[in-house]
Amino acid sequence: MKQISILGSTGSIGTQTLEVVRENHDLEVTALAAGRNAALLEAQAREFRPKLVALEDEAAAGDLRVRLKDTDIRVLSGMDGLLAAATEPEAQVVVTAVVGMIGIRPTIAAIRSGKDIALANKETLVTAGHLIMPLAKEKGVRILPVDSEHSAIFQCLGGEAGNRISRILLTASGGPFRGKTREELMAVRPEDALKHPNWAMGHKITIDSSTMVNKGLEVMEAGWLFGVGVDDVQVVVQPQSIVHSMVQFEDGAVMAQMGVPDMKLPIQYALFYPERRQMSGERLDFWTLGSLDFEAPDFENFPGLSMAYEAGRTGGTMPTVFNAANEWAVAAFLGGRIAYPDITQIIGEAMARHKTKEKPELEEILQTETEVYHFLEDRW
Repeated sequence: MKQISILGSTGSIGTQTLEVVRENHDLEVTALAAGRNAALLEAQAREFRPKLVALEDEAAAGDLRVRLKDTDIRVLSGMDGLLAAATEPEAQVVVTAVVGMIGIRPTIAAIRSGKDIALANKETLVTAGHLIMPLAKEKGVRILPVDSEHSAIFQCLGGEAGNRISRILLTASGGPFRGKTREELMAVRPEDALKHPNWAMGHKITIDSSTMVNKGLEVMEAGWLFGVGVDDVQVVVQPQSIVHSMVQFEDGAVMAQMGVPDMKLPIQYALFYPERRQMSGERLDFWTLGSLDFEAPDFENFPGLSMAYEAGRTGGTMPTVFNAANEWAVAAFLGGRIAYPDITQIIGEAMARHKTKEKPELEEILQTETEVYHFLEDRW
């Protein structure tokens, strides 16, 4: 029996992780943490019977305590609750599926507790990779990628230890606005940007995918996961989302991982690595697929991607600025405060005014995030 804790259990990755648990009876959930959805977390708690559950929002946690008063499940709240879920003593693997930089502290705590990390919180490595990766090595902890692209790269590198990577080919669908001009993007509404052509995801990552900012975050994440520079990661648009990513080696050979767009595959692979197991669902059929398309990304009309490369090259606190400005801008767009093209304009403004600090400690990273938020609240 393998015990797991899930941070972000009511979100897209969290709920799909629980689908994997339903299909594999040798997985046991010991802790669940979420934001404020008390009703869904109650249902999950009653089905999976974890030892503790946590909600970020204290009022929602109070509601959940009342809902679960007939059980012996502990109900916690805030960052203390998230940290408790991340370090639950019996958990062997922690699935980090929370959205945003709130995932940094619990990920560090889980690593210090000796837990393997099934990583679906890319912001952790984007902003604190220089802290996370050495700590994981020190503690003998495995960082197992859950993002479909990084899982694909991880799978392509299996059995290739010692062989030099020439470059990583990180695929992108291009999102719902592939081929659109900046002028056409001016009219985009939140409901338009939330219609991803291939993947069903949460609101924030769906917006990020439409702006290509998500791919920029993944470029920086790939650098930390696989020990390469951001300029060794080439983004390739693959509209069908069948080729999840590729690795080119120094002899020119390219290894690719393919499959239908289904996040349960990388989730299950991370939970049972290196074992592959039967999984229900659609299978890739090359007879009906017919062809695959590949394109270069549109850096001109989707400048968030080039900004991500700039942030990754600069390093230090600059990736935190990129990420924090994007988080603020996406929330503002979804709230109707700004236009769609303003998202990347805001990121650019925040980066332009920032004086980078090299090798920041955790508190400096979190302080940088706060400073970006304050600047943007005043500016916009």
